[in-house]
Amino acid sequence: MIYVDADACPVKAEVERVATRTKTQVAMVSNGGLRLSQNPLIEMVYVDQGADEADMWIAERCGAGDVVITGDIPLAAKCVGAGAVVLKPNGETLNARNVGQALATRDLMADLRAADPFRQGGGKPFSKADRSRFLNALDRLVAAAARAT
Repeated sequence: MIYVDADACPVKAEVERVATRTKTQVAMVSNGGLRLSQNPLIEMVYVDQGADEADMWIAERCGAGDVVITGDIPLAAKCVGAGAVVLKPNGETLNARNVGQALATRDLMADLRAADPFRQGGGKPFSKADRSRFLNALDRLVAAAARAT
């Protein structure tokens, strides 16, 4: 199963393409506003409005053998703790070996931003290379999950 934190996900179409090719079920989880997919493998899950509702829904359901697509590091840590593998939209895989470091880096950056409210900048823009890395990584993770079952 693939779970997608779908509200701000830039790779929904790529997830659907891989799911169709590999016959993998997908739950696209959001607070609403997403267009329904006609693909029978794609389940659109609409959760209540509110902070972290989609995150909680995914974290409560994912487990070993699942792939979770999210850029939300605290959600990633919960999902990895439940046995899932997490893939960020830029193709970076988060697992038990590296999610702790990603969480610590996120917290450090939040502290730095809070200490200097005039700090400029942000993340780098999403690129074609990110999309390509994501597709390759998702193919690899779905194949590995299929072999493990």
